Amino acid sequence: MDGITANTTTISPRKPRVMLYSSPLMGHLVPMIELAKLFAARGLAITVVLMDPPYDTGATGPFLTGVSAANPSISFHRLPQVKLLESDDSVMPALAFARLSNPHLRDFLAGASPDFLVVDFFCSAAMDVAAELNIPAYFFSTSGAQILAFFMHLTVLHGETTRSFREMGEELVHVPGITPFPATHSIQPLMDRDGASYQALLNVSLNLFRSQGIFINTFRSLEPRAMDTILAGLSAPAGLSTPPVYCVGPLVKSEEVDVKRGDECLAWLDTQPKASVVFLCFGSLGRFSAKQTREVATGLEASGQRFLWVVRSPPSDDTTTELDLDVLLPKGFLDRTKGRGLVVKSWAPQGDVLAHHAVGSFVTHCGWNSVLESTMAGVPMLAWPLYAEQKMNAVFLEKEMELAVVMEGYDKEVVEAKEIAKKVRWMMDSEGGRVLRERTLAVMRQANEALLEGGESDAAMTGFVDAWVKA
Repeated sequence: MDGITANTTTISPRKPRVMLYSSPLMGHLVPMIELAKLFAARGLAITVVLMDPPYDTGATGPFLTGVSAANPSISFHRLPQVKLLESDDSVMPALAFARLSNPHLRDFLAGASPDFLVVDFFCSAAMDVAAELNIPAYFFSTSGAQILAFFMHLTVLHGETTRSFREMGEELVHVPGITPFPATHSIQPLMDRDGASYQALLNVSLNLFRSQGIFINTFRSLEPRAMDTILAGLSAPAGLSTPPVYCVGPLVKSEEVDVKRGDECLAWLDTQPKASVVFLCFGSLGRFSAKQTREVATGLEASGQRFLWVVRSPPSDDTTTELDLDVLLPKGFLDRTKGRGLVVKSWAPQGDVLAHHAVGSFVTHCGWNSVLESTMAGVPMLAWPLYAEQKMNAVFLEKEMELAVVMEGYDKEVVEAKEIAKKVRWMMDSEGGRVLRERTLAVMRQANEALLEGGESDAAMTGFVDAWVKA
């Protein structure tokens, strides 16, 4: 070592490289992007990996453009497009595309050599690639802890009966740590136990236990019973260990550049009294028949309450043509409700609307992103679930979390106008509605505290990242 001067310069540790593999569905992509921001804010090098499905996934293009511009520290990689095989026709498209994308994912990850991989629930097939390349893999559950507890317990439920959920009908499904729910409320792909999607979801359930850990878009104080049950290992099948679970939410869509604003809605809300407006919005995929749309209008008019209603074309209509509200809605409805009601076509800035002081309740399809946005804003919910896991969420919201009441008839052909008027009036004018609003405001405060420095979700994420940085 003679003649060599020691270099005392401190070498900064290399940033851990993280790949986040997202489903292209907007309801999954939005929280995955928010998770990416949390990692990036803590100094990790982040790449979001996306599939490029041939079907329409909503406004992902403009959304990702805004995200890229506002977050230059996050890079994106889109895998080559794949096509479904005839044999995949009976499988959920999101699961099939993830499996078919595995060769492209393997090629990319082999060259990128990430320190660890985080996969969306629907990208479970990537666990095989991660194992092959010896990359630690984690799951990200974009739904709540109660839905996660159900899916972790799915293989146990499968072994307890030979009947399908469809055959069970209104019989209650019992899962540790969550409110029992009718079998009819399970997600559609699970209804037929002999179906390809059912088998694929059983594999997803088992893959959860192959992971190094699970991130979940909730905060522990929102779903304490489900979280305690999961962490105690009571959701797991016999012989399988529960991986670490990190509550890192609530993660909701944040404002990005180059995104349409919806100024008409917000300007109108500025003219309304505090907590006086019922907001109705049913997600990017939520569409009602013309008959149901007219029932909603009749119910809102009869309620006498102020409202902001996002209306989309009925599912049978040509969505490329301009929506004609005068044709779709009851004759004279817009004139009779002018001033106390505003109907907007197709889209509104949901987060901004819910955060507005004039909004007093939210009629929602119970998608988890919407549930969290409403909770973050302290706005109580009228639950009107439509698809996916939303009927289960509606049960949990009313019975377990006590943040909503349900619109009766949501599982029938039509929710009647008199039910809509009754529930809207109850929410806005009754003592029960006032109590529900106070309960929601208390949970809002817990949600905000969870995200503060040192809060339960912030601490969970910081502790995870610190362990990786020091490893």
